[in-house]
Amino acid sequence: MENSTLSPTLRFLLGFACFVVVVAGMKAAVEIMVPFLLSAFIAILCAPALMWLESRKVPTTLAVTLVIMVVVLTIGGFSVVVAASINDFASQVPTYQASLLEETTAITGWLAGHGIELSQQMVRQQINPGKAMDLVRKVLTGFGNVLTDFFLIFLTVLFILFEASSFPGKFRRAMGEQHRSLSAFEQFNDSVKQYLIIKTLVSVGTGLFIGVWLTVQGVDYAVLWALLAFLLNFIPNIGSTIAAVPAVLLSLVQFGFGGAGVTALGFFIVNIVMGNIIEPRYLGQGLGLSTLVVFLSLLFWGWVLGPVGMLLSIPLTMIVKLAFESNPETRWLAVLLGNK
Repeated sequence: MENSTLSPTLRFLLGFACFVVVVAGMKAAVEIMVPFLLSAFIAILCAPALMWLESRKVPTTLAVTLVIMVVVLTIGGFSVVVAASINDFASQVPTYQASLLEETTAITGWLAGHGIELSQQMVRQQINPGKAMDLVRKVLTGFGNVLTDFFLIFLTVLFILFEASSFPGKFRRAMGEQHRSLSAFEQFNDSVKQYLIIKTLVSVGTGLFIGVWLTVQGVDYAVLWALLAFLLNFIPNIGSTIAAVPAVLLSLVQFGFGGAGVTALGFFIVNIVMGNIIEPRYLGQGLGLSTLVVFLSLLFWGWVLGPVGMLLSIPLTMIVKLAFESNPETRWLAVLLGNK
């Protein structure tokens, strides 16, 4: 049966059924897809450096070796710092939990002295900062578990980079110089590279500011919270807020409410400057997605692929948008996903 003979309703139902099947397959293959997607986007981020070296007449093998060495040193150093900090922090969690419960008791006592009676048991059930600190440990451990696939990610990035220089030529020969998929692929590649480069620079700035702010204040594990701020800044809208929670709680334990307020002020300043001034100025036009779509894509890809899906939610949504744009029958969906 030809597509033109299908009613619009039936075409919609078939498309939705295919969507459900694809999403179910992705969830079933999440253990394979997560390392591959992470490797693909690391390779996209490294591709400009590889192309620059090749344009300077550096042999492909040597260029890939140099880029891979930088990637290994960066990820390896990141892994060592995070692993050591996570293990040390995890061992201190019970102490921090006890201190936070003492702070909760002091708060209820202060409120009782001002005529506001609250049950200690009720407060501990409804607001348990100890559980919040334990949740922080689990989140950090979850991100650390992604690094266990480091060897697989390394090999995948290596082979993708070796293929990167010859792939455009093979794609042109396979699809034809004027095929619309070629322009769509080039548009996607440029958009994703622009997004990842700008987002990485903004995240580095965020992490450096938080690291300096917390170090000056004297908060424990300042490097860990700076790395967490850098990583979670890739999650749109709420990532920076989530990154502030453990640092503010730890500052509350160490310095009381005044210190926690100073820590929160630092995260507030960096979120205002980076999130509302710098990032929209350089990223807003290139992103091409509405704010609602950005938030919904965060929820969807996080549900499908876990924490890595949240980090890669924008590039993955851009793939879907470009796929819709390449087909006249689905171009209206691309318009709905856009910011104009």
